Amino acid sequence: MSSRVTAAEQVPDDFDAARERHTKLAAEIDRHRQLYHRDDAPQISDAEYDALMRELLAIEEAHPVLATQDSPSQQVGGDVSELFASVRHAERLYSLDNAFSPEELTAWVERVTAEVPGEAYLCELKIDGLAVNLTYENGVLVRGATRGDGTTGEDITPNVRTIASIPEKLKGTKKYPVPEFVEIRGEVFMSTESFEKLNADRLAENERITAANEERKAEGKRLQKLLPLYANPRNAAAGSLRQKDPTITASRALSMTVYGFGARRGFEPTHQSQGYAALKAWGLPTSSYFKVLDTVEGVTEYIEHYGEHRHDIEHEIDGVVIKIDDIAVQRRLGSTTRAPRWAIAYKYPPEEVTTTLRDIKVSVGRTGRATPYAVLEPVRVAGSEVEFATLHNQDIVKAKGVLIGDRVIIRKAGDVIPEVLGPVEGARTGDEHEFVMPSNCPECGTELRQMSEGDIDLRCPNARSCPAQLRERLSYLTGRSCLDIDGLGYVACTALVQPLEPKQPPLADEGDLFNLTMEQLLPIKSLVLDPDSGLPKKDPKTGKDKEVTYFATQDGAPKAGATKMLEGIEAAKQQELWRIINGLSIRHVGPVAARALATEFGDLDAIRDADEERLAAVDGVGPTIATAVKQWFAEDWHVEILEKWRAAGVRFVEERPEAGERHLAGLTVVITGSLEGWTRDGAAEAVRVRGGKVSGSVSKKTSFVVVGDSPGSKYDKAVKLGVPILDTEGFATLLSEGPDAVRPIEADG
Repeated sequence: MSSRVTAAEQVPDDFDAARERHTKLAAEIDRHRQLYHRDDAPQISDAEYDALMRELLAIEEAHPVLATQDSPSQQVGGDVSELFASVRHAERLYSLDNAFSPEELTAWVERVTAEVPGEAYLCELKIDGLAVNLTYENGVLVRGATRGDGTTGEDITPNVRTIASIPEKLKGTKKYPVPEFVEIRGEVFMSTESFEKLNADRLAENERITAANEERKAEGKRLQKLLPLYANPRNAAAGSLRQKDPTITASRALSMTVYGFGARRGFEPTHQSQGYAALKAWGLPTSSYFKVLDTVEGVTEYIEHYGEHRHDIEHEIDGVVIKIDDIAVQRRLGSTTRAPRWAIAYKYPPEEVTTTLRDIKVSVGRTGRATPYAVLEPVRVAGSEVEFATLHNQDIVKAKGVLIGDRVIIRKAGDVIPEVLGPVEGARTGDEHEFVMPSNCPECGTELRQMSEGDIDLRCPNARSCPAQLRERLSYLTGRSCLDIDGLGYVACTALVQPLEPKQPPLADEGDLFNLTMEQLLPIKSLVLDPDSGLPKKDPKTGKDKEVTYFATQDGAPKAGATKMLEGIEAAKQQELWRIINGLSIRHVGPVAARALATEFGDLDAIRDADEERLAAVDGVGPTIATAVKQWFAEDWHVEILEKWRAAGVRFVEERPEAGERHLAGLTVVITGSLEGWTRDGAAEAVRVRGGKVSGSVSKKTSFVVVGDSPGSKYDKAVKLGVPILDTEGFATLLSEGPDAVRPIEADG
C-alpha cells in the first residue's frame, strides 16, 4: 500500500483563534453532512469532508471544551428528508472512523491490541451505497429505514419491500432459529452494470422526448421534461430508494448486502462472523468477499488485493472495513459518541484525470461565504461523469496556480465530488487567463468583504436579505428538524426570495413567513433548471433565463400545493418551542441545545432575557453556545423577526413540568441496551423533562445506569464502579416515584 499521510493544519494555541476556526469548521461540516445524507446532493468529496473533520477533531483534542453535544464530531449521518415519515431506530447506527494510510491503520491496530492482544479481524468491502436498517419481528419484516442521523431515519418500508434480495420472512434453522426481534444493518446499492443501463435507458428516452417535443411545439402543446441522469451508482441507489412511488423503486435494479445487526432479542452471537453465518442462514444477502484474518499482514494483503481489483467487483467500493470479530471484545472496547472503537474504514486513494477548466464561477452560501467553483469540460472519472469542482476560496485558486482555459488535473476524491489539484502547465497555449474574484455578491450586489481580521474568505454582509443566504436559512427553518412545513421545500424557498420586478420579493426575511398570502404567491415565477447542470435554462426566443409560475396554474388559479403550503405555515405557529429555537439559525445551536433551552426555560422571552452565565449553566448548552445565543438576540433585525412572528400568532411559550414533577433534578442517568417499550431518545427525553441529566458515559458521578437488552460496555463499567443499575421496571419506578423508591438490580459477576 502506498503511504498517504495528509498533514493537518496546525491547531491554534490561542483559544480564541481555535474557537473561531472551530466555529467555521463546524458550520461547513454540518452543511455538507446534510447535503450528503439528507439531500443526496454532496458538494465536496469524501476526502475533503474527512479532512475538515480531522482538523475539527484535532482542535477539539487540544481544546476539549469545544467538543459540545452540537459539534459535528458528536453527530452521525444527517437530518431526515421531508419526503418520508421519520422513524426511530431501536439501537443507534454509528459512523466509522477512517484510516487513509498504512500508518493510520497501524496506529488503530496498536490502540486495539494494547487492550485486547491477539484478536482476529473481520475484513469486508466498504460498499458505496445507502445505509439501511431492517427490522424483523418474529422473523417478519416490519420496517425499513434509512440511517438518518443515526437515531432517527426515514421510513421507506414500502420501497424496501420491492428489493428482491430482501426477504419478507426469515428462514429459521435448528442452529440459527429466528429471533424474536432483530435490527439488520446493510447497504442498498446499484451495480455498476445496472447503473450504466439506467443512464443509457434515460438517454434513449430523452432522445424520444426531444423528438416528440418538436411535434408538441408545432401543435402548441406543453413540452415534456427530459429525464436527469444520475451522477454515480450511489446517487442512483439513493434516488431510487427515496421515491414516493414504490413502483418506481421496483423498476430499478437495486440490491442489498447486510453487514451487521443492532438491537436484538433471542439472538446473541459470540462473533461477528458467526452473526454473518446466521444472517445468511436466515436468507439475508450477505457478502461473499469478507474474510476473518489473524494477522495485520493478512489485513494489509486483503486491502491491497481489493485496491487493485476494486473495479472487478459488481458494485462500487471506496475502501475496506476492518472489525474486531469477537463481540465481547467489541463491547469491551465500546464506542465514542459517533463511532465504534472496534472498527475502522480504510479509504482507498482517489482516481485522477485531466480535463479543461472552462470557467470559474462563484456561489454564495448560507453564512454569506463566497465560494469559487470550477466549471469543467465534462469527463468520466471514478465511474461517473463530472462537470463541476470546488475551489474553496480565491486564495486557493491562486495557490493552485490554475488559469481559466487550463488543462487541469482533477481527483475524484472519495468517489463523489472532484477537486482540482492543479494545472498541466506544459499544455498551455497562451490563451488562458486569470480568475478575478468578484468584488460584489453575484446574487444581491452587496460588496463582498472579510467579516473578521485574518478571515481568508470573502462574505456577503447582507445577511438579512441576500437571496442566497435567505433561501438557505429559510430552507432550514421550514425543514423537518424545525417547523416541518409540508410543501415548502428548497425550490419553493428559492421562489419566495426572488425579486418580482419591479416589486420586492414576498419574503424580505424570515419575519414575513407567517404573513404570506395567496395573492402574494400567485405572481411568483421560478427559474427552470437544466436537469444535467442544475443551471437555469435559456428561453430560445429571448435568450433570458426561462421562468414559469410556481404557485399558480397556467390559468392563474392556485395550485393545490400552494394551498397546502399556507395551511402548513398556519399550523407551524403552534410548533414545539425547541423547533422554533432550532430554526433561528443561531450559530452552534442545533436540535440538542434547542431542546435543552426549551426544557429549561419554556419561554423564548426568558431565553432572550437570561444572561450568559444562566444560559451556560443549562445542561447541553455551555459557554460557547450561551455566547452565540446572546449575540444572536443582540441583532435588532433578529428581534424584529421574532416580533413579526409574535404578531402573527407564533407560540413562544410552552407548558413546563410542575416543580413536583421534576423529581430527577440533580441526577445523572446513563441508558444502555434496548429498553422494552422505549426508544433510546424517548427514554432520554423522559429523564430530561423530569429535571434529570442524560449522559453518554459512565463515571463515579453517575446516579443510575438503566440497562436493557444487549447492553454494551457501559454495563461493565457500571459494575466495576459500583453504580446502581436499573432494569426496565426499575426505570419506570424511577420516572414515576423518584430515586428513593427504586431498588437496583444485582449485577452479574
